[in-house]
Amino acid sequence: MTTGQKLAKLRREHGLTQEELAERLGVTRQAVGRWETDATYPEINNLVRIGELYGCSMDYLLKSDPNEKEKSSVQTTDPQQTHTHAESSLFELLQSFYFERKSKRSIGKLPLWHINIGINRVATGVFAVGLVARGLVSVGLIGIGLISIGLLGIGLLGIGTFAIGLMAVGAIAIGLIAFGAIAIGLFSVGAVAIGQYAVGALARGGTFALGDHAYAQIAIGKTIAEGSVFSAPAVTAINRAEILSLLSSNTPPVFLWLKWLVTPFL
Repeated sequence: MTTGQKLAKLRREHGLTQEELAERLGVTRQAVGRWETDATYPEINNLVRIGELYGCSMDYLLKSDPNEKEKSSVQTTDPQQTHTHAESSLFELLQSFYFERKSKRSIGKLPLWHINIGINRVATGVFAVGLVARGLVSVGLIGIGLISIGLLGIGLLGIGTFAIGLMAVGAIAIGLIAFGAIAIGLFSVGAVAIGQYAVGALARGGTFALGDHAYAQIAIGKTIAEGSVFSAPAVTAINRAEILSLLSSNTPPVFLWLKWLVTPFL
């Protein structure tokens, strides 16, 4: 067993995370991760403090004899709290793995680009890539920025499985303008579309709805069209001008520009 493996094993036995151990020793979590993967070794003063914390000798920590005793001061642990070797190895690998690169150039306090991939790590930059990323352009499982792409994308333009933004595109999209399987917004397009102006298989709108099933003041539906101002089974050359006129008269001036988003679908 290497020094790094012993350090990882002792930390788990004492119920500490890498962050908690790092705080006690006054070092970074990354430093603890490098020790436990044998990338680097702790300084002598840190080894002394680790020995005192875990109740073991430096001799135990530094020896690599596979037949050595576990440690000079053996503590009883609850078997139910220990992981199997495979589980521990996988957990340790996920916890200690990280990849980070950063641009030397910056705009203000933000690096031009920042790649920071790892558990509990955040990438921050003009262009950011990570499990969690924040930047003008961000790519990650969770992306936050003006333009964000991720499993969860939040931004001026949000793209993701779940997207939130001024413009949102995703399986589930919520935004001023939303495109998705389920779209919710002022103007929404999707299999299920809900908004002031909605286009979809099932479209429910405040002012306008177009779809197979449409419900709104102005409703155009192939199967069902229910509108309090106007309803029709389909758009024809004759009623298209009427629909545009009704849109203009029933749309508040501040939202009148939305009529031009609806027009291509008529």
